[in-house]
Amino acid sequence: MSIYLTQLIYLHPGQSAAFEQFEALVLPLLAQYHGHLLLRIRPTPETVIEQHIEQPDEIQPLEFASSADFERYLADPQRQQFLYLKAQSIRSSLVIHGPKL
Repeated sequence: MSIYLTQLIYLHPGQSAAFEQFEALVLPLLAQYHGHLLLRIRPTPETVIEQHIEQPDEIQPLEFASSADFERYLADPQRQQFLYLKAQSIRSSLVIHGPKL
């Protein structure tokens, strides 16, 4: 059964290049673990209709075939090599996990 995750990503100021580098290195690994990035959204004040939390720098809905596939993706040795870029660029993130309705 597929799982769905939505990440709200908040970047450190001035670290968008490091974030883009991290994404370029790790997003291609998703397919090896039956994962798909469904969309990348960079909200702007003009596109937000209502807001009750800090506006994220990027929103990423993802799908994995299973929780086990997601866990294997997180543990991928190649991905692990680049976590320093994640730490450098991402101030915080909120991951929302839920079923497809």
